[in-house]
Amino acid sequence: MKDIWRDDPFVTRVRQFADLTLPDLQSLRAIIESELTVRKRRDLVLDGYEFCKLCFVKSGFAARYKLLRNGKRQIVNFVLPGDVVGLPGSFLDRAATSVIAVSDMKLQICQLESFIALCTRRPKFGLVLSWIAVQEAATYTEHIIDLGRRTPIERLAHLLLEIHARLVLVGNAGEGAFTLPFTQEMMSDALGLSVPHLNRMLTKLRREGLIAVSERHVEFIDLKAIQQLAQFRPVHVTRIPATALD
Repeated sequence: MKDIWRDDPFVTRVRQFADLTLPDLQSLRAIIESELTVRKRRDLVLDGYEFCKLCFVKSGFAARYKLLRNGKRQIVNFVLPGDVVGLPGSFLDRAATSVIAVSDMKLQICQLESFIALCTRRPKFGLVLSWIAVQEAATYTEHIIDLGRRTPIERLAHLLLEIHARLVLVGNAGEGAFTLPFTQEMMSDALGLSVPHLNRMLTKLRREGLIAVSERHVEFIDLKAIQQLAQFRPVHVTRIPATALD
C-alpha cells in the first residue's frame, strides 16, 4: 500500500524517534477532522482565550508570541512544518501566548479530546507527544540562553542554525542552505534586538565569510565556524525504547 504519509512533515518528524505502523497511521488519520488553509497574518491562537485543538503543520510558518501592555512583542518560538500548534496552549485553561501565521499555511486539525482518546487506544501517541514536548523544552532552553548570555551575533548565528536544523529534520532544507521564511523584524522580536542592530550582525556574518544571503536564501559558507561561534548543537532526542511501544 502506498505510504500517503511519506512526505508529511509531522510524521517525518515523529519517525525520527518512533516507528509508526500502518494501523498507527490509520488511527491518526481517523482523528483528523479537517485540513485547513490559513492565510498569512491570521492569528491561529489568541493569548488569554481557550484553545482546545491540535493543529499539525503540513506547510507554512507561524510565530508564537507574547504582546506586552506597552505594545512590545516577544516572539518565543517559530512554528515550522512538522510542528504542532496547540502545544502547550491546549493543555492550559487559557492560552498563554498567541500564534500568528507569517505565511499561508496548511494545517491538519483534530480536537484535543480526540487525540487524548487516541492515546488511550494507542499509548504510543502519548509517548510521541511527550517526546515532542521534550524537544520543545530543549529548544526553549537555548532561547533563554540566547537572551541571557549569548552576544547579539551569537544569538543570530544560533537562530539561523536552529531554523536550518529543524527544516532539515523534516526534509524542507538542504544540508548547507535553506530559505529563511521570517523577516528581520520577526527575528529581532525573537532575539531581543532592534532591526538595525540585527541587520548589522547579519552584515557581519556575511563579511566574515560565514554565510551568504540572497533574497531569503541563506547558505552556510563555513558551517563549522558558525557552529563554533554560536556554540550550536542540534536538538536530537533519543528514540523511544522499543519495549515501550509494544
